[in-house]
Amino acid sequence: MRAVVQRVSEASVTVDGRVVSAIGPGLLILVAVVNGDTRTELDAIVEKISVLRVFPDEDGRMNRSLIDTGGSALVVSQFTLAADVRRGRRPSFTSAADPAVAAPMVEAFVAALEARGVPTETGVFGAMMNVSLVNDGPVTVIVDAVDGAIR
Repeated sequence: MRAVVQRVSEASVTVDGRVVSAIGPGLLILVAVVNGDTRTELDAIVEKISVLRVFPDEDGRMNRSLIDTGGSALVVSQFTLAADVRRGRRPSFTSAADPAVAAPMVEAFVAALEARGVPTETGVFGAMMNVSLVNDGPVTVIVDAVDGAIR
C-alpha cells in the first residue's frame, strides 16, 4: 500500500462539477492498494499516518500529528500511485489491485482512520475526480507499507 500525504489548509474533491467532499486543515491522503496488500499493510500505514508529526507546535516545529491537532483527512483512491515506470515511456499499472479488491480496502482504510478519531471525507472510488488543495508548508510525505512494515 502506498500513500502520498499532504498537509493542507483545505482540500476538496469535485465530480461532474459538484463538490462531493471537502475538509479544512488536515491531511489529503492519496492512497493506492497494490496486489498482495492485506489488513496488515493497511493497519501499519493508517497507524503511521495518524501519528505522523507533520503539524507545527507552538515553536513552529513539526511535532504534532493529525490526532494531536484534531484535523481532518480527505482520502482519495489513486491507483496511479502503483505505477511502474522502469521500462518504456508508458507507466504500467499491473501492480495496482483490482478494483474489486481495492475498493473495500480503501473503505477499510477510511474506517480505520475514523476509529482513531480522525474525521474523514472521501473521494468517489473509480470516478474522474478533480482534487483541489492548498498545500500547507508545503509538506508532502510518501508512506509505503510492504509486508506489514513501513518503509
